[in-house]
Amino acid sequence: MGSIHVSERVRRIKPSPSTSAADRANQLRREGRSIVNLVVGEPDFDTPAPIREAAARAMDAGATRYTTLAGTPELRQAIADKLARENGVAFEPSEIVVTNGAKSAIYAAFAATLDEGDEVIVPAPYWVSYPDAALACDGVPVPVACPEAQGFKLAPAQLEAAITPRTRWLVLNSPSNPTGATYSADEYRALAKVLARHPHVMVMTDDIYEHIRFANGVAPHLLAAAPELRDRTLAINGVSKTYAMTGWRIGWAAGPRELIRALDTLLSQAAGNACSVSQAAATAALNGDQSFVAESVATYRARRDRTAAGLNAIPGLSCRVPEGAFYLYVNCAGLIGRTTPDGKTLGSDGEVVLYLLERAGVAVVAGEAYGLSPYFRLSIATSQDNLDDGVARIAAAAADLR
Repeated sequence: MGSIHVSERVRRIKPSPSTSAADRANQLRREGRSIVNLVVGEPDFDTPAPIREAAARAMDAGATRYTTLAGTPELRQAIADKLARENGVAFEPSEIVVTNGAKSAIYAAFAATLDEGDEVIVPAPYWVSYPDAALACDGVPVPVACPEAQGFKLAPAQLEAAITPRTRWLVLNSPSNPTGATYSADEYRALAKVLARHPHVMVMTDDIYEHIRFANGVAPHLLAAAPELRDRTLAINGVSKTYAMTGWRIGWAAGPRELIRALDTLLSQAAGNACSVSQAAATAALNGDQSFVAESVATYRARRDRTAAGLNAIPGLSCRVPEGAFYLYVNCAGLIGRTTPDGKTLGSDGEVVLYLLERAGVAVVAGEAYGLSPYFRLSIATSQDNLDDGVARIAAAAADLR
C-alpha cells in the first residue's frame, strides 16, 4: 500500500458531510439502534408511473446504446422548451449539455474554466459540494457569510466586496440547500448591477429546487430578471428533486455556446453520455403531465409548517420557515454552552448534532458543513410520522440538558 500516491487535488477535499452523516446513521441502525434519519435530501416519493413507463418503452424499443454525448436531441429540445415555457429564457438545443446528474455539470463547469488560483464566490450557507468541487479543480472557494438577519441571501455590497481580479464564478442556488432562501427578481437585478461592473465574473445558477417553492406565482430566474447576463451565465438543473428521480442521474447545463462546447469536450474524455434510458425518462418528465409536482410540493409545504412549528416550540431552538426546497435550517445557539447528562458542555453545532444522534437517535447535519454556524439542517423529504418522531426526540434531548 505504501506505493499508492493520492493526488493533491483529492487530498485537499473532504467527503460530503451529508453522505458521511447518512452513513453513520445507517451504521448505527445496522447495530440495532433506533435512528430517525433526517439527513438525506432525496424525495421519499416513487418516480411517477408515466415516467417509469416511458423508460420501459425506451428499453423495449432498443434505446439502450450510446447517445450523442451532449444528450439525445429529444431531451435537449425538451429542456429548451422547458426553459422557455417556465423560466422565460431562450436556449437552443446546441447550447445545452446533458450530464450524469446536476453535480456532474457543476464539477465539469469548474474543471473546464478554473485555472490555479481562480476564485469562486459561494454565499454561505451553501450546498456542501460547491467549495470542494472548486478546490478539486484548482480553484479557491470564497465563502461569503449571509446571516439569517438578511434571509440567508447575498447582499449586493457583499458581492462587490468579494470580487477580485481572480474571481471566475459567482454561484447562486435558489431555492437554497440548506436554508430554502429564495431570491426575488428585484434581488437578482440588484446583484446584476454589481456584476455589470465586473464583466470577467461568470454566474452559475443552481436551479435544482426551483419547483419546490411554497410562495404563489412563478419562481423568478436570474436570466429573466437580468437578461444582460445571458452571455456569461450557466444554468444548472436536473430532474432529481422535482420528479423524484435521484437515481436516474440526469442533469443539464445551459449556457453560452462556447462554454457548452468546452463542457462537451471535457465530458467526452471524462464521463461520456448520460444513460440512454434515463434520458428517455427525463424527456417524458419534462414534456408530460406536471400534476405530480404540485401534489408533492403541497405535501412538502404541510410537512414544513408542522415540523417548523414543532421545532420552534423547543426551548433553545429556532427555525426560520423556508420559502422553498425541503430542508429546515435550525438555529441551535440556545443549546450551545449547556451541559449533557454525561457532564459534557456543548461547544459547537457539531457537538449538538453528535449529542442528538447519540442521545436521541436523530441524525441531522451540522451547520458547520454548510459554512454558517450555529445551525443544523434536517430534511423534510420523509414521512410526517418520521418528522414527528424526530421532533419529539429532539425535544426530549434538549430538555435533558442543564
